[in-house]
Amino acid sequence: MLVLSRKPNESIMIGDAVEVKIVEVKGDYVKLGITAPKNIPVHRKEIYEAIQRENIAAARSNVIDIDKLGDLLGQKPHEPKHNEKNDQK
Repeated sequence: MLVLSRKPNESIMIGDAVEVKIVEVKGDYVKLGITAPKNIPVHRKEIYEAIQRENIAAARSNVIDIDKLGDLLGQKPHEPKHNEKNDQK
């Protein structure tokens, strides 16, 4: 972890596109201003973690049960498909 000391109105750069500026220091709080391109999401960590949990839950709920899918398609997924060439013998 890189640890830097900054005073109000001083900044740090993350790469070429993200600037983090110390806007205000008041008691135990530091107010930060973040300038980043629109394609780079910026969230408080607790919000980021909540988004990750929601994404995992959504992905799990979208998993398709292969046996149910076979039933929907009218065949069991573990049964071989009907082959007309074998019937002609």
